[in-house]
Amino acid sequence: MISVKHTPLYEQVLKEFNYEFGDVFVFKGYLISEISEGINFTWEDHGKRIVEDVSKFIGGNGADIVYLSHRIHSYSVKPNGWVKFFKGNYALKGYGVVGYSSKSFLNTLIESLFFTQKIRRFNDLDAAVQWATHDILTNADS
Repeated sequence: MISVKHTPLYEQVLKEFNYEFGDVFVFKGYLISEISEGINFTWEDHGKRIVEDVSKFIGGNGADIVYLSHRIHSYSVKPNGWVKFFKGNYALKGYGVVGYSSKSFLNTLIESLFFTQKIRRFNDLDAAVQWATHDILTNADS
């Protein structure tokens, strides 16, 4: 359960967004978020800001991006934010959650009620990145 900042992946970061509520790392074709301990993550206070910043950086609505939520800290998510995300004409190529506790996966189950696509769950960041870069991005190009 270490941050992307302390892994070999960090060398591949194209852009890093640091917020008072967490960090977002943008890579070629995917991004990884690490939200801080104890945050009650909402669309209004957090999600919208991330989406606008990343969309501006990549020059699109996210339809060609895989989002990996790296849940190294305990925090809660207000899942109806996904409804607002999609109403804002944003999209994702895929969504994966890397969790290290049963609580993080319980949050994912609740989120799946509001997310329009399948959410992939992982207990290892490397496996999630492999899925994002190979299974999703590579197969989309063929």
